[in-house]
Amino acid sequence: MMKKKRILALMLAASMSLGLAACGGGGTSESPAGNTDTPSGNTPSGSGETVELTIWTYPIGKFGDYDTMQALIDEYTAANPGVSIKFELLDYTNGDTQVTSAITSGTAPDIIMEGPERLVTNWGANNLMVDLSDLWTEEATADIAATSEAVVNACQLDGKYYEYPLCMTTHCMAINYEVFEQAGALQYIDEETRTWTTDNFVKAMEAVRDSGLVAVPGIVYCGGQGGDQGTRALVNNLYSGTYTNADHTEYTANSPENVKALELIKSMVDNGSLNANAGFQAADELQQFANGTAAVTFCWNASNKAQYASQVAFTPYAMAFPSDDGVPELCGGIWGFGIFDNGDEAKIEAAKDFIRYICDDPEQSKESVQLTGFFPVRASLGNVYEGTDTEADAAEFLTLMPYMGDYYNVIGGWTEQRTNWWNMLQKILTGGVDAQTAADEFVSASNAAIG
Repeated sequence: MMKKKRILALMLAASMSLGLAACGGGGTSESPAGNTDTPSGNTPSGSGETVELTIWTYPIGKFGDYDTMQALIDEYTAANPGVSIKFELLDYTNGDTQVTSAITSGTAPDIIMEGPERLVTNWGANNLMVDLSDLWTEEATADIAATSEAVVNACQLDGKYYEYPLCMTTHCMAINYEVFEQAGALQYIDEETRTWTTDNFVKAMEAVRDSGLVAVPGIVYCGGQGGDQGTRALVNNLYSGTYTNADHTEYTANSPENVKALELIKSMVDNGSLNANAGFQAADELQQFANGTAAVTFCWNASNKAQYASQVAFTPYAMAFPSDDGVPELCGGIWGFGIFDNGDEAKIEAAKDFIRYICDDPEQSKESVQLTGFFPVRASLGNVYEGTDTEADAAEFLTLMPYMGDYYNVIGGWTEQRTNWWNMLQKILTGGVDAQTAADEFVSASNAAIG
């Protein structure tokens, strides 16, 4: 197989600065044909006619970049003259509306790249997607399960696989290392594992508060859904609560453990070791962290580290969320491919072959993961950043990957609960409503939206 020089050059330029922070513009392109060998050894079109595919991608690293997508498609179609591919880049502002409109009008794309929240529990649950069980061979399933059983479980519904995953990450928090050092708060964290207990978190934030080194020790943002995985993880980890039941059929955020956590956060807001801001979403809190105004952020990952790298004048140190037993369960992100069932078997088979090329090809799969800026779902790929300029940055977040918890994002009523969540935080932290009452209201409203 020819060396993918153009793709590799783009990948090295992208490196760890990618991820969900990348923003892609719109665009479509049809690529030229080339030689007759397919990367997977298959010929998608057996009729001799050209199969025309469309692929839409959300801004998942450089998969939301026009030139990168063009290079990937050119590489594939050059080896597969029986296939032509048009692509469109989506964003998270209007992308869902575009997809919904396309579904309604019968013009949905053949392939779409996103996560289980959309591919499985939205479009898959509504019988719009192709069952990809044949891609999930015994070997592939074992390889992915060796990294995380949660990934395998998240990609299926009622025994059918609607997503074939490429990459994943865990969302975490971060501290201003120098502020914690000067405040004497480093004694409360385990630097080897990047973990801390709930009790030590409380002590650390009080030490930072008392040091006067920053305007606010930390900000619990509750002005919208942006970055809500951070506040959910904070609440759930403090006393080992859960967000949903094990079957993902009901919300459990009003459990005694979660209510205790909400009450703790409220007490920390009251004593000044935390701040609550009903006008902030994650982007606002992140800016305060980057400015040195706040000593911690509850919304951190490799993408955000790269995005704010030029602004920080300190060491942002990635940390797991504090937990009562010191064993965190972090929220994760999973991204991969699904196929809309447009009733054309030739297109479906060609779409599967393209997905195999991106995710399974021994050479391309590593490069594909690198283009996302995240980490492989396949254990066999190992550290795809080893030997690259971003190896050190990747290692920081790889330490946190084993802490990925249940991928509860596949529960129904996901859109509605996101609004309910930040409204609940506002009521408790700034509105004077007791935690149990507000959490009960959240669960009642969110469970009602599941159906």
